[in-house]
Amino acid sequence: MRLDAALTVTAAFCPDKLDTFARHLDREWVDEALLATGSATVRHRRLPAQQVVWLVIGMGLMRDRPIVDVVRHLELALPDRSTSRTVAPSAVPQARARVGAAPLEWLFVRSGSHWAHESADRHRWRGLALYGVDGSTLRVPDTTENRAHFGGQKAGGTRGDSGYPLVRLATLMALRSHLLAAASFGPYSVDERSYAADLWASVPPHSLVLMDRLYLQANVLLPLLRGAEDRHWLSRAKSTTKWEVVRCLGPGDWLVEMEVSREARRKDPSLPRTFQARAIQYQRAGYAPQVLLTSLLDPEQYPAEEIRVLYHERWELELGYDELKTELLQREETIRSKSPEAVAQELWGVLLAFNLIRREMEQIADETDVEPLRVSFVAALRLIVEEWGWATITASPGAIPRHLGDLRDKIRRFILPERRPERVYPRAVKLKMSNYARKRPATKRRTTR
Repeated sequence: MRLDAALTVTAAFCPDKLDTFARHLDREWVDEALLATGSATVRHRRLPAQQVVWLVIGMGLMRDRPIVDVVRHLELALPDRSTSRTVAPSAVPQARARVGAAPLEWLFVRSGSHWAHESADRHRWRGLALYGVDGSTLRVPDTTENRAHFGGQKAGGTRGDSGYPLVRLATLMALRSHLLAAASFGPYSVDERSYAADLWASVPPHSLVLMDRLYLQANVLLPLLRGAEDRHWLSRAKSTTKWEVVRCLGPGDWLVEMEVSREARRKDPSLPRTFQARAIQYQRAGYAPQVLLTSLLDPEQYPAEEIRVLYHERWELELGYDELKTELLQREETIRSKSPEAVAQELWGVLLAFNLIRREMEQIADETDVEPLRVSFVAALRLIVEEWGWATITASPGAIPRHLGDLRDKIRRFILPERRPERVYPRAVKLKMSNYARKRPATKRRTTR
């Protein structure tokens, strides 16, 4: 079968179970991703490349099901001459290997940048689109390939590495919708800030990036400022951060000058010896005084009191990671794939699935006239997964479109109450660590499959 004919066949096929997401993820984007990365299906296969893309996304949503069950539930296999949609279990990893990670990455970059920037543009603060950047880690299966590529956290002394290899991940998130605009990940040994530097190219002009104080260093912040017009950063000062006051801008508000270290200038000679920032002091009841540092130097255009309130939106990053790891991945951060290429493919699929849910939630928020963060992620995720399961088990084909059409009406019932910022929940250890000794890689027989 010729390439154009094969794409016509697969583009026309999208089960009713996928309609909820297919209306957001343009089928032309899927075809373009496969063509751009050289992964389009030329031969007529039972599980063509376009269906493999949906399979990988489905793997992120149906964490409790074997991969072959995901194929069956979403009816991804094209029928053969006997109209059977079953495929041999061995065909699934072969199909995934043929497609690889590149089309999923291309599709995430294309859709994420479109959706997240569009969302951030609609929810601006004083003309600036609000983003956050932060890092996290995910466990991957303990295979020889994954251990060699990703590495792990040192356990200290002679105890070796962490029990599982770890992927280090950094994401750029539109803070007022939790949509992910960009992501970068790889071996655990690479510094989180290096992955974050890969994200600066995705930050549009006229924007503000909120970040943790880990990123408070010149070789991280200054490239962000010079990359595009009117890009800014906001962070909290470390206890060791030093500056010289240039002048006072108001109560608890100063223009300061910060020195760039010799080591930073040695690595990047384009960095200046000093740069200016704005230091804003604030204190929440019951907490020690803190200082915010930012590149928003104009006190009239960007009032200090508003910046003090705005900084706490940085915690939307933590809530977004909670949705991704606790809800979507069901607190099982060990994803399934046993080779680095398959891990990358699966992780791009997980990020795509997260964004597709968040995209659906934003449209529901528009229709119900609330902010996107007022829609329950847990309710949306459960209803979408349950809907797919219902469509496979109990529905007649003619009833599926109508049933899926009720999805948004059901989710509307799960609008969350408005946030109560005055609430305080001090951190506390809720579960005691196990007394059993931990298994280390040296004591475990690894599989190389």
